[in-house]
Amino acid sequence: MGRVTERRRVIRIRDGAVSTRPDTLVAEEPLEIRLNGKPLAITMRTPGDDFALAAGFLVSEGVLGSAAELQNVVYCAGATQDGSNTYNVVDVKLAPGVPVPDITLERNVYTTSSCGLCGKASLDAVRTTARWAIDDTGDGDTPPVRLEPELLASLPDRLRAAQRVFDRTGGLHAAALFTEDGELLDIREDVGRHNAVDKLVGRALQNGGLPLSRTILLVSGRASFELAQKAVMAGIPVLAAVSAPSSLAVDLAAETGLTLVGFLRGASMNVYAGEHRIALRAAAAQG
Repeated sequence: MGRVTERRRVIRIRDGAVSTRPDTLVAEEPLEIRLNGKPLAITMRTPGDDFALAAGFLVSEGVLGSAAELQNVVYCAGATQDGSNTYNVVDVKLAPGVPVPDITLERNVYTTSSCGLCGKASLDAVRTTARWAIDDTGDGDTPPVRLEPELLASLPDRLRAAQRVFDRTGGLHAAALFTEDGELLDIREDVGRHNAVDKLVGRALQNGGLPLSRTILLVSGRASFELAQKAVMAGIPVLAAVSAPSSLAVDLAAETGLTLVGFLRGASMNVYAGEHRIALRAAAAQG
């Protein structure tokens, strides 16, 4: 099975001095996702947590919503002409009675480590129907989610401290789930931040943890439309990113009630949507 890291020879130049040394790089390999035996998508990913990645991808596509709807996930043998198993093809079997979406050539998608889902026929094809409304307004027993800016500001350092492979390669994105109190629930790394999110969501589905209400999703890098969609599809109320969101991500957040925070660096951040979950007045008083 593919390793998370690989070694390559590199010529190092430092202050005019030239030397040769091995360097540790993050591994990147294709993963084909099949649904009930039929090809569905290909993603470039860091090997590891492949079953969770496939399950999380199907959550974001609206195919899966609970562990009971997933029969199993297996690697496909005979993935090459000589019949060997590359561990780069997985087949997701839906439980009996779960509707199988229509898989056509137009529906098949190719995902890359940089942009996530590409080749969608239209924006409407991406806006799949969420199973859970992002509703945390609270009731008599459960207060609504309300986050202090100081708590959000502390999360990037916690994310960075938990990145194991990044320390060796410097080439991985990360996604982490936190409770509303800032407790780290899970973290995944991958060459594609969308894959890291799918791995988080897939593990939650396998453990019966969906919807991920009252949680915070933090991603390294920017917040794209696709990442906002994945948060909404998993029932996550807060998405925070250390870099900028896209305009479509902001639009989707505003439409669905998702709290979207960008440029989360140090004590500063921008709140683009869902500001009702952030203690803004308290922050203004302190400033």
